[in-house]
Amino acid sequence: MIRALVLLLALILPLAAGAVQPDEILDDPVLEARARSISAGLRCPVCRNESIDDSHADLARDLRLLVRERLVAGDTDAQVTRFIVERYGEYVLLNPPARGSTWILWLAGPGLLLLGLGLVVSYLRRRARAPEAETGLNAEEAARLAEIMEDDGQR
Repeated sequence: MIRALVLLLALILPLAAGAVQPDEILDDPVLEARARSISAGLRCPVCRNESIDDSHADLARDLRLLVRERLVAGDTDAQVTRFIVERYGEYVLLNPPARGSTWILWLAGPGLLLLGLGLVVSYLRRRARAPEAETGLNAEEAARLAEIMEDDGQR
């Protein structure tokens, strides 16, 4: 059991290191750190909710190389990010800014949660105000039940 767990961890841990290939890594550790910081915030257009740093898709590799090219050319982090966003749209940002049309996306989750809570509270209030059903039989119903029971007992 323990051997299987160790083997599983040995196989999974290299995957956690990300998809950056050795031939992509810059010689300058400062530029490489900046490249990693930028690419960790960029979404892979193929893999959806994976950063380009973690994605093994060919397009993610191209984007990682593009980020490094721009940094080597002397762009700032903001210029590199703006360049990528201009080419691929705000969709490539894992954490898009809350402005304009993205406000709808930012507010939809909390709004739906509040709506759901409001519906639950409304249902519980109506349920508490509803009259309780009678559990006993009135005289007419009791007589009818007794008659049915007698008829059933005679058969």
